[in-house]
Amino acid sequence: MILDDIASHKRGEIADRKRSVPIADVNLRAEAQSPPLDLAKALEGEDVALIAEIKRASPSKGVFAPDLRVESVARTYIENGVSAISVLTDERFFSGTLDDLAVTKRTVADSGRAIPILRKDFILDRYQVAEARAAGADAVLLIVRILPDDELRELHADVTRWRMTPLVEVHDEAEIERALRLNPTVVGINTRDLSDLSIDLDLFGRLRRYLPDSVIAVAESGIGSADDVARVGRMGADAVLVGGALVQAADIGEKVRDLVRGGIL
Repeated sequence: MILDDIASHKRGEIADRKRSVPIADVNLRAEAQSPPLDLAKALEGEDVALIAEIKRASPSKGVFAPDLRVESVARTYIENGVSAISVLTDERFFSGTLDDLAVTKRTVADSGRAIPILRKDFILDRYQVAEARAAGADAVLLIVRILPDDELRELHADVTRWRMTPLVEVHDEAEIERALRLNPTVVGINTRDLSDLSIDLDLFGRLRRYLPDSVIAVAESGIGSADDVARVGRMGADAVLVGGALVQAADIGEKVRDLVRGGIL
């Protein structure tokens, strides 16, 4: 499974990063950051909020936005009504970097808007959580499938300790049961089948009913149009996370506005 390959590579990458930059140095940079914004609060509301993603590539599609300019795309997202921005920081499989996140954070700060930034990566170690905060992240993705319960609990606590928001990602009912033990505020339901990378948007509706109304439910993967946003909205989505469809659009600003309109319920 591709997820196993990614996790295996990521563990080696983390070990290299720890040798390169001591955790004490990362913690100092993290502590110097301004207080993080509240992702859950940013996604609340009657309409379906849009988390727009900065993304150059994926294992399923390869490199599809090689010339993406992070500052320009982030500014376009900000100017056209996104509620939050997700930044893929995995280099090997998604062609992203932590610098992309730092640039996005500076762009948001320069705009004067309060738009949270999510670090989307394969988080396996507390070192990565500190890295996220040092780069300016307000939230961190935690993928239930790649973490045993003790590590998931420890990482969730660590993200919270840094006052960031954990976005806990699930793929099936068993993972929802594990996630709910953490009392999460934001849960992402990924509708991609990780065995064959196919998409089933109806999966969101089947799983959403297992989440309490108090939890912000985010539909992830396969959202490409305003109709898709409206569809998952009718299933109970509070937010959608969209990447490829945005960065590949001929007019990114118009695509953002279209997806935001689709979320007006």
